[in-house]
Amino acid sequence: MPKIDPSNERMFPKLSAAEIDRLCRFGQQQRYSKGQPLFVTGEIAPGMLILKSGRAQVTRRDPLGRLAPIVEETAGDFVAEVEQLSGRPSLVDVHAVDDIEAVLIRAENLSSVMIAEPELGDRMMRALILRRLSLIEAGAGGPVLIGPEDAPDVVRLQGFLARNAYPYQVLDPAKDSDAADLVDKYAPDSSELPLAVCPKGTILKNPSEADLARALGMVRRDGRDRTYDVAIVGAGPAGLATAVYAASEGLSVVVFDGQAFGGQAGASARIENYLGFPTGISGRDLTGRAYVQAQKFGAEMVIPSRIARLDCGQNPLMLKFADGDLTKASAVVIASGARYRRLDIPNLSEFEGRGVWYWASPIEARLCRREEIVLVGGGNSAGQAAMFLRDYAAKIWLVVRGPSLSESMSQYLIDRIYATSSIEVLTNTEVVALFGSPQRQLEGIRWRDRVSGEETERPVRNLFLFIGAEPESGWLHGCVSLDAKGFVQTGASVPQAMRSAIGGAGPLSLQSSTPGVFAVGDVRSGSVKRIGAAIGEGAGVVAQLHAYLAGNAAAVCAPVRR
Repeated sequence: MPKIDPSNERMFPKLSAAEIDRLCRFGQQQRYSKGQPLFVTGEIAPGMLILKSGRAQVTRRDPLGRLAPIVEETAGDFVAEVEQLSGRPSLVDVHAVDDIEAVLIRAENLSSVMIAEPELGDRMMRALILRRLSLIEAGAGGPVLIGPEDAPDVVRLQGFLARNAYPYQVLDPAKDSDAADLVDKYAPDSSELPLAVCPKGTILKNPSEADLARALGMVRRDGRDRTYDVAIVGAGPAGLATAVYAASEGLSVVVFDGQAFGGQAGASARIENYLGFPTGISGRDLTGRAYVQAQKFGAEMVIPSRIARLDCGQNPLMLKFADGDLTKASAVVIASGARYRRLDIPNLSEFEGRGVWYWASPIEARLCRREEIVLVGGGNSAGQAAMFLRDYAAKIWLVVRGPSLSESMSQYLIDRIYATSSIEVLTNTEVVALFGSPQRQLEGIRWRDRVSGEETERPVRNLFLFIGAEPESGWLHGCVSLDAKGFVQTGASVPQAMRSAIGGAGPLSLQSSTPGVFAVGDVRSGSVKRIGAAIGEGAGVVAQLHAYLAGNAAAVCAPVRR
């Protein structure tokens, strides 16, 4: 990563003496001696440092632990990165070049700065986002993945880190001698690849996403002994919208997601029909902004962290994690969304991550450069993926089970697809068989015309699936009412026989059959499966949360009549 120009005013805005004086009320005066470390990669930083005098050198570590300079900050600069908003480990090293006098604003006070000083807060937030982007582009501060670039487990971990906006580097031992030496020393058995070399020196052998997240300190659970006002399960557009509006209105909020923020929307390469973005915006950028925005207002993000069960038989409600840990909340918002369906083909799972993909990011796109691919699906997500992948693939076979695209895809996408010579649309068609190598790499696909019965087989190595949604509601069985397809019933759709538990006129429009439990977005029965609708429900549920919490508090505080 080249050194960054400290004169970049958006990334390194200078604070005036008067502005620093205004910020002093949020922090405390600190002095550091020449050479003293301020931040250490892999360790939780104390917070944001506003330099009043002296110089601080920001550096990153290369895969061998050597330090490389990024930028030198001076009086009027603030030393921080997005991780300080959530109290996660630092991605950079910072040390005092000479004696420093500074104001330290601890992580728990940063949201107060953003709210009380909106103009300064906006400048700081913009700078933090730009600094994170520069680290992601350079892979600075994150783990180093060592293994063949196209190996399934390398791609798996790359995808996990990319979806969480976490920097990383990949070193192929066939091309890098230092990487080859580490493989010889730590992973002589190829099944142990990739190695994940973490910033603090820990080396993991072919880790799971959860193990890698723990080693990087991505997940913090500090709320074991507290009861949150609202716990949100799912960090897609609906969950993030709920977090932003609830936290901005003073509720204590915690957000959980088993994989990454963004949900299915994060897979959209370009969204052009969302209000306010006439030139389009990627799902990653849209949800990434919301993710930071929620933290700005004080929402806690516990990602990745998978919820195994909701215990709704007590007040407060209890969320149980897959590892047995617990979190309590007065109200729960179910925003766990939906997942793409899988093809009904017996050997499909053999090729998942080895040619079968449910996500179309630059990582997967690189693997199919100048090759034929098959993309299955007729909705907007499929259309957006096709338009993104056309810049990489030589040929795209767009397989649609129905008679046309117009049933579920926006017209602007349909027009673009038919105007693209490298995309061929196959309607009334379904994939019926997959073929692969002994190493379980996809090598061929057969599809059938559902009208004529004619079958076609092509030597295709990459299959992308965007074929409708199944609700992520398995963790709710026995707690809330679900419809026949597993979506959460709310409001008028809650069966009459289950409304007695709610009392009054029945559940609010976004309230489930269980008091204090609400549902928004794709997981909700009858919802419109669109990003705009999900965000609207996430914002709308906050008023219902206030009403429920106020009524619940009144019930708890009401005097006992004798």
